[in-house]
Amino acid sequence: MSINQQEHFKDIAKDVRINLLKMIHTAGSGHPGGALSAVEIIVTLYCHEMRISPENPEDPDRDRFILSKGHACPVLYSVLAMKGYFPIEELSTLRKINGRLQGHPDMKRTPGVDSTTGSLGNGLSVGIGMALMAKMDNKAYRTYVMLGCGELNEGIIWEAALSAAKFKLNNLLAIVDYNRLQLDGTNDDVMPLEPLVDKWKAFNWNVVEIDGHDFPQILNAFKTARETRGQPSIIIAHTIKGKGISFMEEELDWHGTAPNDKELETALTEVANAL
Repeated sequence: MSINQQEHFKDIAKDVRINLLKMIHTAGSGHPGGALSAVEIIVTLYCHEMRISPENPEDPDRDRFILSKGHACPVLYSVLAMKGYFPIEELSTLRKINGRLQGHPDMKRTPGVDSTTGSLGNGLSVGIGMALMAKMDNKAYRTYVMLGCGELNEGIIWEAALSAAKFKLNNLLAIVDYNRLQLDGTNDDVMPLEPLVDKWKAFNWNVVEIDGHDFPQILNAFKTARETRGQPSIIIAHTIKGKGISFMEEELDWHGTAPNDKELETALTEVANAL
């Protein structure tokens, strides 16, 4: 990845952070922490990795993305708008009654959303169904699923992990946004996950561990997953909850709190001045 490409992706990430902060502030509710931690990964997916058709969201040959941690949807909406799935002005309608941008993704309302999510734990199973269908239909599209680390407490995740390995779904890539915080505390306090890499390897997945805010590492991990044969892949992406906003980073209170006017002003200034 060239320096110019990195700078371009960083600029996009800045715009995404600005948009999602404004959205949540305008709505007066939402989940900034886990949206901010996922920015670099989702930007890379939609701006480099996935084969998508914003002008034809229902293209049967498109790659699929499932945001299983659906409460982080402001980051997805921001990227979808920037890619042209709907007008960027519509971002201000987050969580409005009868609007298309609800507090959790709705595939029946929002162009570009491949699966309705919100009930944690279900996204990986849905992704497995999509990946199986691609195999059965001899289609080349890939399926990507982003999981929250707190979401891994759900038993259905591990049932799905067994199934994906059984069917050798090398066209499936899961990504764990591993920011180590969830609604009620740290992962270690609520339900320890470690040794997480070893767990997924024991379930016969190809595992790649990265810094989830480093664009070259993200790109290399996607490449490794594409080249893997005979088993599904998972990226354990170490991230920072509230990334990019000093007073939000690694602060549990920002899991589901909207910034007030002063906090928004400070946050936007920090993003704009970030290197």
